[in-house]
Amino acid sequence: MIREITAQELNAQHFIDEQVKEISDAVGDGTAINALSGGVDSSTVTMLGHRALGKRLRTVFIENGLMREGESKQVTDLFQKLGVTVEVVDAHEEFFSALKGITDPEEKREAITQTFYRDVFGHLVKESGAKHLLQGTILTDVDETVAGIKRQHNVFEQLGIDPENAFGYRIIEPLIQLRKDGVRKVGQALGLPPEVFERIPFPGPALSARVIGEVTPERIDTVRRATLIVERLLKDTGAFQYMAILHQDRVTGMREGERDYGQQIEVRCWDSVDARTATPTRLPFEILEQVAREIILEMPGIVSVTYNVTPKPPSTLEVV
Repeated sequence: MIREITAQELNAQHFIDEQVKEISDAVGDGTAINALSGGVDSSTVTMLGHRALGKRLRTVFIENGLMREGESKQVTDLFQKLGVTVEVVDAHEEFFSALKGITDPEEKREAITQTFYRDVFGHLVKESGAKHLLQGTILTDVDETVAGIKRQHNVFEQLGIDPENAFGYRIIEPLIQLRKDGVRKVGQALGLPPEVFERIPFPGPALSARVIGEVTPERIDTVRRATLIVERLLKDTGAFQYMAILHQDRVTGMREGERDYGQQIEVRCWDSVDARTATPTRLPFEILEQVAREIILEMPGIVSVTYNVTPKPPSTLEVV
């Protein structure tokens, strides 16, 4: 049983000191490796790890082909300013190959998990000689996996999986007692800029968690373009999270007076504190109309834009 540290009781500086010591003790004189996606969880772990290990932590950004537009350059540039060198590893072929033909949500998550931990990171760990992987698992990830809501790609021990036997390295999870609001406090205390520690959550499986059905480069490109529009237009709403989702079925529409059999984008926007529960943000209808208008105008293949009004539960924040 993991003991939760709530954001209210969290002493961020004390927590940082404790975790830096635990990371240092666990790794000893060796080296460790961690993946940085640019989200608040992985960014916070990266700063903790570098404070504990310095140059003995190798930080990589996995370019899996599933990220948002310009993500790798944005993340590497920002962390370079923070004194952290980030290595970009191109693995998009491995991920799209693993996802080919898969439509079931849990099978997609499992394919991403195996590709990330066994294939891509397994190779990096062997190459680097590192014995430890630092990652940003938080308590909500564990809760949702253990409860059977959905398998989070970064949860192992609680499912009876020993990463050292399965993948050849140990996993260190400094944030596992925290939820998102607590992680934000720690990230701020570590010196992360507001655009990082206040950043909206982004799923571990990246944009593949927002594609219903098979994940292909073309379908990822569609949801990536819709994501640009949604994030730009909803960034000032104060919402916890917002996203675009690509549906699987094509729907009937009209364009220039003729039948157009096109695709459908679902927009979700959430109010939440820690992601355990959430309610749809009551957006002004004018904003919803603007989102729909821009998606339809800039993406000719889309003929329908909808807004999700179902709370969590029974819905979940992400669709896959």
